[in-house]
Amino acid sequence: MMWRIKQQIINFMYGRYGIDKLYYVLFVLFVVLMMVNAFVNSFVISLLMWVVLVYMFFRVLSRNTFKRQMENDKILKILNKFTSFYKLTIKRIKEFKTYRYRKCPYCKAMLHLPRKTGKHTVCCPKCKNDFKVRIWF
Repeated sequence: MMWRIKQQIINFMYGRYGIDKLYYVLFVLFVVLMMVNAFVNSFVISLLMWVVLVYMFFRVLSRNTFKRQMENDKILKILNKFTSFYKLTIKRIKEFKTYRYRKCPYCKAMLHLPRKTGKHTVCCPKCKNDFKVRIWF
């Protein structure tokens, strides 16, 4: 009996877009709006919640996969900027005793340098320019 229901759901979803990162972002937005609305109880927030919920299901059931992928790619570019910044910050904190991070003044690439105190000449692996770096401690 359960396998028949599962097969019917699989057949229904065939050719539809499904769930992606943007769905999860919208779901988190929906939950945050729901929590805020529990305290504020605003009609505007309730309406916004319903719009987000309908848009979530519209995207999941959509057959226009190309447009949905383009929307997801735009959100991923924005999310990657935030997540890469926080990942680098956490990595810098963890590796504080052994490595230092410096930006190349020419191409602005972040360099991962060993922790050796003093003045050093560093060659950027990305743009191949040499520049001087001073590591204090």
